[in-house]
Formats: sequence, structure tokens, C-alpha cells
Amino acid sequence: MAPRILVVDDEPHIRDVICFALERAGLASMAARNGTEAMAAFRRGNIDLIILDIGMPDMDGLEVCRQIRKTSGLPILFLSARDEEIDRVLGLEIGGDDYVTKPFSPRELVARVKAILKRSSNGAEPERRHATLVAGALSLDRRGRTVTFCDGEITMTALEFAILYALLSRPDTVFSREQLMEAAYGAGTYVADRTIDSHIRNIRAKFLAAGGQGVIATVHGIGFKLGSEIGRKA
Repeated sequence: MAPRILVVDDEPHIRDVICFALERAGLASMAARNGTEAMAAFRRGNIDLIILDIGMPDMDGLEVCRQIRKTSGLPILFLSARDEEIDRVLGLEIGGDDYVTKPFSPRELVARVKAILKRSSNGAEPERRHATLVAGALSLDRRGRTVTFCDGEITMTALEFAILYALLSRPDTVFSREQLMEAAYGAGTYVADRTIDSHIRNIRAKFLAAGGQGVIATVHGIGFKLGSEIGRKA
């Protein structure tokens, strides 16, 4: 069955363009006109990713994301008519997986959707890769797409999961931002350095809320690595 994409935008033309591009790429699409309809569709389930416009009346995209992130790590790609860094960073910090500004290339949008879906897919990983990785009190189940710390589950977005997996799979390696971008988004997709920084902040905040500290260490001038205090409680 083709992945199902929920397209949320208050502009009918934008919804039609995106849905047409998704269908041509072999993806299934459904549309919502505002935040209220988006939440209703989310609660019905059977959605693999949401393309979510930020600037909507009734309930804006940021609030929709906040509500969804209370219970779900469902992938979310933000759309915005403004190319302001504060909007991009805020969207990512509240749990968005990616951010595309209008006007956009439908081909690029579909490529980013596929990259996110690939990272959140359960069944396409080579058998030679470790299915479960453990470091201290942290456990990551690659097949089940779950992360636990001290026996409590931590909800991760698809890109946060991909970044954490990269760090756990090579615990002694210092990753540059470019390497983490490729791990999260795949080769050939450009995102700003601040995007990776936002995802790192989100991962740290989630573990801190669960009582964990030192999960990801910053190596100044180079990048990030798995922290040496990952098993400690805050």
C-alpha cells in the first residue's frame, strides 16, 4: 500500500498542486483545509506523514504540531510563505522533521517527503545492521522504531531517530553536521546547519525530561558524538 500523506493548507490551489505531485510520485494523498480538519484526520489514523502549512486561520500549523507531538512522532513537514529563520527554527524545535518555504518546487517537496518516509520506514534496513543498540540506560530498537531510557519510552520524530541511530551505531565517532544531515535526510538534500542543531536540541530536551543527561556531546569546531554520561540520571 502506498504511503498516505495528509496535505494541510487553507489555499485550495496549493493543496491541489501538492496532491497532484504526490499522486504522480506513487504516493496516496488526502487533504485538510485547516487545523481543525487536520486534527480530525490525525485522530482517525492511517496517515504516514503530514505536510502542514504554518500560516492558517482557526489553528495554525505550529499549534497543530504541538498537539500531535503530545502523543505521536508522526513525521511532519512544514510549509510556510515566509522564509524567516525564527519560523524555521521554531517549527523544528517543536517537533517538525523538515521545513519548505513557498513558492516551492513540487519535485523538491516530493523528494523531501520520500527522504523522511525512508527514514521512518520499518522494513527497508539491511539485515547486517544491528536491530537494537544499547548504551547505558538507553536502548534503540531499529525495527520497532522505539527509543527507551531507564525502561521508559521516548517519542522521536523520524529524523531525530535517524540522528540518534547514527550516533549510537558509531559511539566513538565525532560526526560533522554534514554527516548527520546525510544520515537524517539522505545524500543530496541540503538543509541549513541550524536545522541539525535544532534536532540535536530536541533530542537533548526529550532525554532531559526523562531524567537523562549527557546523551549527545558537542565537540567544538567539529560536530557531535554520543555522550560519555549517557547512562546517568540527571
